[in-house]
Amino acid sequence: MQWDSVDQAVAWLRGGGCVVYPTETLYALGCLATESRACAMVARRKSRPEGKPFPLIVSGWEMVQKFFLLPEAARALARAFWPGPLTMVLACRQALAPETMDAQGRAAVRMTPHPVAAALCLGCNAPLVATSANMSGAPAPARPEEVDRAVLGEDIPLVTTRPWPAGGKPSTIVAVEHGTIRVLREGAVARAQLAAWGDVV
Repeated sequence: MQWDSVDQAVAWLRGGGCVVYPTETLYALGCLATESRACAMVARRKSRPEGKPFPLIVSGWEMVQKFFLLPEAARALARAFWPGPLTMVLACRQALAPETMDAQGRAAVRMTPHPVAAALCLGCNAPLVATSANMSGAPAPARPEEVDRAVLGEDIPLVTTRPWPAGGKPSTIVAVEHGTIRVLREGAVARAQLAAWGDVV
């Protein structure tokens, strides 16, 4: 299935479905971060190992404040790089699906600048899972034709609304701890760009 309608995709997500949609970096496979059954389907479709929480996207600051705790050190970093491809590990204000949180009740979150991804979040009024739309270990897609049909199957629609992802590296994932920025995954935001905001390890 291919849909060129954000409204149609929002309705599908709100009904507990999964979609493949464009982000600022790559195509993502996602669902509502509050829907455990949908998250489990994403994990199965990707053959993703258990115990590896899914990264999330939000549409804006109001959603950040509603769902997550943003301490001052992390807030400064967020204001410098959001919206954009920097994912931060944050404590959750309210429970999300277990597949999206670590053992300490934290989630990996970024604010997306992509208009389609942001519109999906806003329409659902909740964070979305934003894991790359590929089988675990396979290349991540930046164009509709690159999306693995095994990921889509017969029941996950591909949102083809432009703009398409820019491609390149995935988001950088960091945890801010006592003024130190710990890089958990190298990505689109380089260590040198982070250095102005704290010690980078």
